[in-house]
Formats: sequence, C-alpha cells, structure tokens
Amino acid sequence: MIHQVPVALAHANAKMPVKGSEHAAGYDLHSLGQHILMPGARALLPTGVHIAIPEGHVGYVRPRSGLALKHGIDVLGGVIDADYRGDVGVILINHGTEAFVVEEGDRIAQLVLHPLTPASLTEVALVSELAQSARGAGGFGSTGVRASA
Repeated sequence: MIHQVPVALAHANAKMPVKGSEHAAGYDLHSLGQHILMPGARALLPTGVHIAIPEGHVGYVRPRSGLALKHGIDVLGGVIDADYRGDVGVILINHGTEAFVVEEGDRIAQLVLHPLTPASLTEVALVSELAQSARGAGGFGSTGVRASA
C-alpha cells in the first residue's frame, strides 16, 4: 500500500523532498538559507518542510552518505513523530577538519519513512524474569569475530 503523505512548504524557498532515484530509501531534504559549520560545530538547519507522517509510522532524518564521506558531515537526532506538524529541522554536525558551507537549497539530509511495530512495554521485577537468549548481556562488539591478520 502506498501512503499519500501530505507535505506543506512553509517558506517561499522551501523545496519539496524528492527521491534521488527510483529505488532510493529516503527523500532529500534541502536547506533554507546559507549556513557555515565550523569543525566540531553543530547547528539546527531549517527546511521549511512540514509533513503529516502517517499514523503508525515514523520519519527518520538520516545523513547523506556523500556529505559524510567527503566532508565529515553527519546528522544528530532526527525522529519525526506522526503527530508533529512543525518544521522538519536538520541537526548537522561537522566532524571534518574544514569549515563546511551549506548554500540555500543544498541537499543536507534525507527523510526515511518507516512503519512502527505496535508494542506495549510491561515492567518485570527482576532481570532474571526476561526470556533468555543465546547472546544474553553481551554487547558492544560481543558478536563480532576478529579476522586473522
């Protein structure tokens, strides 16, 4: 089923999010205005896009891989709930070594829509009451196998 998702452009220079290719997962988000991100700095960039995410779905604001590889630009945060109707802002951080200039209309992130699994959290009294798994409490690299040099 294809959802028709209403998008309002709340600024004269705002651009409609579009996919870069037929099978792209995300819709490119464009910057309003010019911004300069110094190395190590982060900023909230407006897009002028307001969107009605379908009930039972979430929008994730994700990095553009080309900006990450070429300039060290990443996205922080970025969850858009189905009941949010404000501007889709993009928090960019510059992990690179040089200032990064964002021009008006630049593609700065991508919006990926994803269905949610209905769930209800139930508190249990003890950790031992949780169902056991083969992995258990192993985390942070515990499932990886190191290749021989």
